Amino acid sequence: MRIIPAIDIIEGKCVRLSKGDYDTKIIYNENPLEVAKSFEAHGIEYLHLVDLDGAKSSQIVNYKILEQIATKTKLKIDFGGGLKSDADLKIAFESGANQITGGSIAVKNRPIFEKWIAEYGSDKIILGADANNEKVAVSGWLEDSNEDLIPFIQDYQSKGIQYVICTDIAKDGMLEGPSFDLYQKILNQCNVISSGVEIKLIASGGISTFDELPKLAELGCEGTIIGKAIYEGRITLKQLEQFIIQG
Repeated sequence: MRIIPAIDIIEGKCVRLSKGDYDTKIIYNENPLEVAKSFEAHGIEYLHLVDLDGAKSSQIVNYKILEQIATKTKLKIDFGGGLKSDADLKIAFESGANQITGGSIAVKNRPIFEKWIAEYGSDKIILGADANNEKVAVSGWLEDSNEDLIPFIQDYQSKGIQYVICTDIAKDGMLEGPSFDLYQKILNQCNVISSGVEIKLIASGGISTFDELPKLAELGCEGTIIGKAIYEGRITLKQLEQFIIQG
């Protein structure tokens, strides 16, 4: 299972929110590149980079940070937050993103998101299916859609999506453990249908102790995104380094 630390950006700084609420912002580092380099120094190969300004403003904002991290580290970056147009996508990939995550766009503008999957391929485009009571949430989680989570994922599976990041908003930033049951349910229901496409599920939100990681791997998650647990020292980079080595 891949270990994917998260860097969330507001005004060029590395921050964390609780349950996606912008008023709960805590700044952990003024320099995201420093944070990314410390991950890399511990054998981490992947990074989940979120442009929270972009998520709110409906266009890419912090692409310079993406460019900086992409040029000054070897981390494979998946980038999300506010990608709404072909131009945004182009900027993200040109700035060094390895993959992009589409959340709100996948709900609000299906034709364009489906076009991206067809154009860039399913190894480049990740579906961000963020859940609030098993409904899909959009726009930096400031609103809920009427989409049921699992049918939403299954629908995109039929369009070729492989990678799915699922964050249970109720858990995010709360350090109370992830949504094991929800992930089990997604894997059970999405990996049996006859689409022939198995999803690669990336767990996100609520990770609070190291012991949760082997459990998520056992469930069948392909990756886990870890944010606040690292910044609050609940999980050390040394522990993650060991987990990666033991692989």
